[in-house]
Amino acid sequence: MFEKSSRLKLRFYTLKGGLNTEDLWDLPLEMLDTLAKSINRQVKEAEEESFIKAKSPVDERAGLMLSIVKRVIEIKLFEKEAKATEVAKRAQKQHLLELLGQKDNEALSAKSADELRAMIKELD
Repeated sequence: MFEKSSRLKLRFYTLKGGLNTEDLWDLPLEMLDTLAKSINRQVKEAEEESFIKAKSPVDERAGLMLSIVKRVIEIKLFEKEAKATEVAKRAQKQHLLELLGQKDNEALSAKSADELRAMIKELD
C-alpha cells in the first residue's frame, strides 16, 4: 500500500498543509487521529451505494489513504507502548540493583573485624 501511495503521489491535507506519505510519521497521534476521522468521513460518503454510478478513482484513493493513516497510527501506538514498557523495565532493574547493593552492604557489615581486615589485605 505504501508503494501504491508513492506511485499515486498521494497528499494528505491537514492544518499543516499537504503532506506526503512519509510526512505522516512526523505527526503526533492526535493529529493522525483527526486526519483519519476526516478521511473516514470521505470514505463513508463515497460508500453510499449508487445503482447507476461505478466507483470513482477518488473513492479508491480515499480508501487507500485511510488504510495508510490507520497503519501509521497502529505502528506509532505499538512503539509508544513498547517504549513505556522499556522505561518501566529499566526503572524496575535500577530499583533491583539498588536493593542488591544494600544487601551486599548488609553482608559486609555482618562480617567480623578480622574478616574485613583479611579482605583489605587481599586487595593490597
